[in-house]
Amino acid sequence: MAKRNLVSKIHKTNLILHSSMLAKHIPVTKRLNRSLLSRMLKKHGMIYVKPDKGSQGKGVIRVEKTKYGYRYQKGMKVFKFNSFCSMFSSIRKHFGQKKYVLQKGIRLLKYKGRPFDFRVMIQRNPKRKWECTGTFGRLAHPRKAVTNGSQGGTIYEPSALLSPFANKKRSARILRRMNKLAHVTATRLSRTYPQLNELGVDIGLDRRLKPWIFEVNTYPDACPFSLLPDSRALRKIVAYGKAYGRRHRTRCSKAKRAP
Repeated sequence: MAKRNLVSKIHKTNLILHSSMLAKHIPVTKRLNRSLLSRMLKKHGMIYVKPDKGSQGKGVIRVEKTKYGYRYQKGMKVFKFNSFCSMFSSIRKHFGQKKYVLQKGIRLLKYKGRPFDFRVMIQRNPKRKWECTGTFGRLAHPRKAVTNGSQGGTIYEPSALLSPFANKKRSARILRRMNKLAHVTATRLSRTYPQLNELGVDIGLDRRLKPWIFEVNTYPDACPFSLLPDSRALRKIVAYGKAYGRRHRTRCSKAKRAP
């Protein structure tokens, strides 16, 4: 299989689902079709519709079944409908020729009323072993359904976002758990793609503090680490990247620095 297959969310999801440990932390993710979207909305209430091949939160749509009908949000715009048919007729206009996937929505923890998640960076170190080199938190733009820094999200130290929900000891345990998930993910994917050198694993926490893997990025951006007060992670990421031929971008134009 060619490495280009790893741009497909479905392909990556199917690979890591082979791990029984990871499978418990992956929201239901399926190829989009009309009847499946209807069934998943009835069962889960909220679904994310994502381009199968895409990044930076572009094209992601949050769809919800409400007490009064249906609604979806794309970017800053929210659309409301009385019926599933009218909603789907509208939403399909955004698809074009792209293939989309459905992912069960997870009710994320919120900080200042906005959802947040985390990006765990894992890289091959100079000994060619997988090593987690840094984690940052992403707080969603106040008017958007995605947390990506490229969509106007704010970058935080993970401890700042976790502190309202967990003490220092439990926060450290959560972060170690996320690192473990990233390490197992990298190990699983590199069995099929041994040429992989780095991954950005996006992980969110539900209200019970259970971690969920939303996406695995094979060309992760290091620039959000430049917005953290401690530059040690960025320096290590850049150094490791140079060792295997990747030059990381270290300046962000859209993500915001935490106040």
